Amino acid sequence: MILLRLFLAFAQIGFFAFGGGYAILPLIEKEIVNNLHWLTHKEFLEVVTISQLTPGPIAINSATFVGYKVCGVIGSAVATVSVCLPPVILVSIVVRFLKRFEANIWVNSVIKGLRPAVVALIASAAYSLVKGGGITEVKGLAIAIISFIILRTKKLDPILVLILAGIVGIIIY
Repeated sequence: MILLRLFLAFAQIGFFAFGGGYAILPLIEKEIVNNLHWLTHKEFLEVVTISQLTPGPIAINSATFVGYKVCGVIGSAVATVSVCLPPVILVSIVVRFLKRFEANIWVNSVIKGLRPAVVALIASAAYSLVKGGGITEVKGLAIAIISFIILRTKKLDPILVLILAGIVGIIIY
C-alpha cells in the first residue's frame, strides 16, 4: 500500500512539474512534508542539498532519496519512475501534435501564462528553503549572497560555486 501511495504521490508531482527542478520543489515539499509527513522540513532541506550536489535533475534525485527513506531501494525505484512517467507521456503527446498547434494563439497564450507562474514557483521554493532553515545566520546569508553575485557576474560553473561554498563552510563553521 505504501508503494502505491509513493507511486501516486510522485506521479502527481511529475504530472504538474512545469518549469523543471526548482519549480517542482514546492510541489514536493507540499506533498511529502506537509501532506504525507514522510520528511520533516529539515530533512527536506537536506534532500534538496544532496540532490543539488549529485548528478542529475533535482526532481529525480529528490524522488529517489525520498523513495529510499520511505521504502528502501524498491521505494527509490518506484518514486523515480513515477516522477518521470507523466512528463515522458505528456512530452510524447505534445511532440506528436506540436507542429499542428505551434501557431495556435491559444497554445501560445497558455505558454505565456505559464512562464510567470514557473518563476513564482522557483521564487516560492527559494523562500521556503530560506524560511525553513536553509540560511540560519549571517554567515550563511553571506555565503548565499556572495555565491549569487559570483554566479551572476563571473558566470562560474555552479558546481564550482557549490564546492567553494562547501570549503568556505568548513573554514567558517
